[in-house]
Amino acid sequence: MEFNKRTVLWIVFAISLIVLWNNWMVANGKQSMFSPARPAQVAQQKPSDVPAAPQAGSNAVPGVPATPGAPAVPGGAPVAAVASPVVTVTTDVVKVDIDPVGGVIKRLEMLQYRDHFDKTKNQVLFSVNGPNVYLGQTGLIGTTAAGVLPNHTTPFTVRPGVRTLGANGQVQVVMDAEQAGVRLTKTLTFRKGDYLIGVRHDVTNIGTAPVQPSLYLQLQHDGTKPATDSWFMPSYTGPTLYTSTDKYQKLTFEQIEKGSADHALKADNGWVAISQHFFVSAFIPADRAPRDIFTKKIATNLYAIGTVQSMGTVAPGATVSVDSRLYSGPQDERTLETITPGLELVKDYGMLTVIAKPIFWVMTQLHAMLGNWGWTIVALTILIKLAFFPLSAAGYRSMAKMRVVTPKMQAIRERFKSDPVKMQQATMELYKTEKINPLGGCLPILVQMPVFFALYWVLQASVEMRGAPWIGWIQDLTQPDPFYILPVIYAVSMFITTKLNPQPTDPVQAKMMLFMPIAFSVVFFFFPSGLVLYWVVNNILSIAQQWVITRKFETAAAK
Repeated sequence: MEFNKRTVLWIVFAISLIVLWNNWMVANGKQSMFSPARPAQVAQQKPSDVPAAPQAGSNAVPGVPATPGAPAVPGGAPVAAVASPVVTVTTDVVKVDIDPVGGVIKRLEMLQYRDHFDKTKNQVLFSVNGPNVYLGQTGLIGTTAAGVLPNHTTPFTVRPGVRTLGANGQVQVVMDAEQAGVRLTKTLTFRKGDYLIGVRHDVTNIGTAPVQPSLYLQLQHDGTKPATDSWFMPSYTGPTLYTSTDKYQKLTFEQIEKGSADHALKADNGWVAISQHFFVSAFIPADRAPRDIFTKKIATNLYAIGTVQSMGTVAPGATVSVDSRLYSGPQDERTLETITPGLELVKDYGMLTVIAKPIFWVMTQLHAMLGNWGWTIVALTILIKLAFFPLSAAGYRSMAKMRVVTPKMQAIRERFKSDPVKMQQATMELYKTEKINPLGGCLPILVQMPVFFALYWVLQASVEMRGAPWIGWIQDLTQPDPFYILPVIYAVSMFITTKLNPQPTDPVQAKMMLFMPIAFSVVFFFFPSGLVLYWVVNNILSIAQQWVITRKFETAAAK
């Protein structure tokens, strides 16, 4: 059996298809083929869809499913619009609509990121219009003799104030609601150049008896698959969370639907979030404050992840305050690292994180000098090629030797075509005589494959390259080449590479090798143009290196 570069290329092609299939499986809520099953934790029971009537002295809320072992958080579909005017806050990076009913953030528009499909519009995260529902909600759980405590369905009175950035570089929206003998004051603080929103809750007992409220922070999202997904370019959208004990955990809406979403249920640190391609919204409760973590189905195709934190006993006339934060913005790794531990993990590089993170770090250093992500990829390719130069040179020398002895191998094939065993023995003897390592040409490709897949994840996950142009027709390196120019160039480079390699002695294998450039280029039609750019530059450099080495050996053999 011949072990050569052609065989490895087919193996690589097969591996690529397997990885793509695995990505599709993960994006559709299936278990990754490469991830071991996480040890099962205590599964949270799926909430009942039947509203439970509150009992005296209980924490149940009308319209809230009472679930054993799970926090009773007000649920229900988004509240219909009322006469109260929506409060709109505008900073230099976001435009936010806040509904006075519940003080709910019902729309968040990112002013520095364009929509995936319509470049004349901005990217929107929180929304209740269109095909998706995405909301940030907070409120109190608990009842008194006078009724239910204020929650995200309670009308709030908004205090007057400026809704754009002031001289101090921030905007505050303060809202009050009084219900069941409790006043809840909700303060949202927006700052210049910041996607992090301060969320403060002040609870004042204006009644005559002590109360024991709990504060919930909840993110709602529908389970509809993003319109930006494709078979070759799947992405993850779903609930995520982090605690120092259980670390980073990814869930799916399908798991919540089935009641099988196993995750950490209690913590005194960490965060809960809804992650999507390039962006994330995360509630970050106060640190060292014990809280319950929950996920649940709210309505048909509508799900939630959140936390519930006890505020203790509030005596009549007393006030208890809790500060939390809400980050809703891009998955900028360097920014997320500064906010809270583990938040940068929402930028998910998959199982090749150990390679992908250093690659991204190098790319950021190169981009600081070059100012263009396309040329950064070109420069990175050159650096990788230089790092692998000795290994590649050894592989190409082996390939050159194979090319020189190809006529001898053809003669052996003709001589022993009726005896495969003797043919193999004679071939191995020829390798030994000519000092050829038949696996020598495979090693450079196998070593570079982890780098190839790591770069794939970097391009998939890095919002820094979203919408980043290179030259001419390439206006977004994270999207496929719109005119397929780079895949065609890649196919040409692959064809040249096959001509530089030793020609197959088997006619069937020779025809398969001619088909390979077409097969690879078709796959690359769907890959990010930045990844194809890397492979095109890598191939061009490899062709030059291999051509020089091959010429050297052929000239020496002719003497």
